[in-house]
Amino acid sequence: MAGLPRIAPYPLPTDAELPRARAGWQIETHRAALLIHDMQHYFLRRFPEQESPLAPVIANIARLAEHARAVGIPVFYTAQRGNQDRRDRGLQADLWGPGMTASPEDQDIIPGLTPEPGDFVLVKHRYSAFQRSNLADLMRARQRDQLIITGVYAHIGCMLTAGEAFQLDIQPFLAADALADFSRQDHDLALDWVAGSCGVPLTTRTLIAALSAS
Repeated sequence: MAGLPRIAPYPLPTDAELPRARAGWQIETHRAALLIHDMQHYFLRRFPEQESPLAPVIANIARLAEHARAVGIPVFYTAQRGNQDRRDRGLQADLWGPGMTASPEDQDIIPGLTPEPGDFVLVKHRYSAFQRSNLADLMRARQRDQLIITGVYAHIGCMLTAGEAFQLDIQPFLAADALADFSRQDHDLALDWVAGSCGVPLTTRTLIAALSAS
């Protein structure tokens, strides 16, 4: 069993580097929701703070959240709770250990991405944001069937959230430069898998342009 690795800097993917998606879906303002996935101190302190990928990822998530709130797109957060009971943590404990403490230094969402009034903060229990949460119900109540996924880690929770969204007939869009991972190799793996099987990777710039046009 090992905890989270120390993460070396790496450059984020550009438009020219994104894999071609099998799906031809187009993001639309009236259908979309935004997910900010696990942007808590505990997960982010493994990155060099002022370097790529973390610094530009935070800026890109903030841009997406600002645009979403301005045009009425619902903003959802996931956040794990600290000091989890071993029975509640389940098999994650076998791979990652006991997880975070309940202290603000671990559990809080980072400054700059703090939830605002009207946003939804969901307790995270498993890799996928849909597991043991009411994310799907909240989206359906708002007639949203597209999900823009941002946050960490791309090849774990973000990728599996995209896979489960697809199985719930929710179209997933990975914000490719608003995700961070253990390495560029893991980051690219997530983009490739989603593009080939269940969703559409797009950059922040492309997403905001498409939402503005729609």
